[in-house]
Amino acid sequence: MNLIIRGAASPDDAYMPIWAPLLAFNEKTVGNAQGEPFALTITAPDSDEVQGGLWGLSLWGSFYIGLVVTPEGARGLGLGTQLMARAEAEARARDCRNMWLDTYAFQARAFYERLGFAVFGQIDGPAPMFPRWFLRKDL
Repeated sequence: MNLIIRGAASPDDAYMPIWAPLLAFNEKTVGNAQGEPFALTITAPDSDEVQGGLWGLSLWGSFYIGLVVTPEGARGLGLGTQLMARAEAEARARDCRNMWLDTYAFQARAFYERLGFAVFGQIDGPAPMFPRWFLRKDL
């Protein structure tokens, strides 16, 4: 087989053609591999403008939290805790065995640990971005 590797003109347009054969392999091997997304948004009461929220994905009995954002002026008011509690309730409703996420040194490790998450992996690198921690919580 004669193949070459080249830079994609549009990385966004290249995603699905790259992902499709991997998804097909995964589904052939283990069944459904697409996951089920979950999202919560934070808005003002009289607006649909998204100011923050949480995005996650359940797959194979695990619930991944990809994004957690609270508006800067509203941090410390419990919104993040509420987002995470609702995500955990959803994970349990989906019969997930655990939740996991990652966070950088300049982000929210202590917040997640207060919610019962524990570090299971770490990537080191230059400050102030790193280390990057991977945390999980068994349900």
